[in-house]
Amino acid sequence: MSRPKASSASSENAIIPLAVARSPLGDEHKAKLLSSELSLPYLGAVRPKDVRHASALLFLDENGLCLQVAGKGAPGPVRAEFVTGKMGYRREHGGGSGQLVARAVGLQKAKAGLHVLDATAGLGQDAFVLASLGCRVSLFERNPVIHALLADGLARAALNMDCAPIIARMTLKAGSSIDWLTSAEEASETPDVADVIYLDPMFPHRDKSALVKKEMQVFRTVVGDDDDSEALLNAALATATYRVVVKRPRKAPAIPGPEPSTRVEGKSSRYDIYSIRALPSR
Repeated sequence: MSRPKASSASSENAIIPLAVARSPLGDEHKAKLLSSELSLPYLGAVRPKDVRHASALLFLDENGLCLQVAGKGAPGPVRAEFVTGKMGYRREHGGGSGQLVARAVGLQKAKAGLHVLDATAGLGQDAFVLASLGCRVSLFERNPVIHALLADGLARAALNMDCAPIIARMTLKAGSSIDWLTSAEEASETPDVADVIYLDPMFPHRDKSALVKKEMQVFRTVVGDDDDSEALLNAALATATYRVVVKRPRKAPAIPGPEPSTRVEGKSSRYDIYSIRALPSR
């Protein structure tokens, strides 16, 4: 994920790209702390549909932290949610190691307990699936806004009896994964920082009709595209023990560099697999 766009306004009447706000039931102390930490304006208690001078809000309500486009007719809030909704259903009925991401990582063949480093974690959905299947997952999300959403979602899920054992296998780390991987490579001749490194960089859609999912519409108001995917892939290939897996739109080109060893394809996405050595068998 890319870094957030600048939030400073050139005049009092300019539209702020992103601000922090809360509902009457939102945690005021946490909202002010986020505003300070992220250097974003704080608007107090507002209704997102009434906000005209900010494009999007990092919004705290009784359900936690969310990202909300401001104004009337905007899509609903996006938050990192693992207990209910799509991820709750997937946890209970997801299909186990037969899921595409699990097959791409190698869980049908490998022994349990693989360490997966999710270098572009986003809202943590794929990482949660892998952790629910027994993987130990390290998550990196360099965009501070998305990082805040993910941290909030993990904290809320850790309080749920069914999700807590899964969240215990997930560790959210600060900073940029590419910087961390590069440092690991330079620090050791054989770094092997994770069994599998997983990449899902933001793909640069130019056709607005391709922005179907609500998450993508909201993300692009603050995130933009990843323009260093090639460098990230190279860093991952230099440090992974067994394989690197890259998620792409099904018809998108591969990241420039070496050709994938194989691919796993779904209806809308595919996983390019770069094998380094054979996974340990069950």
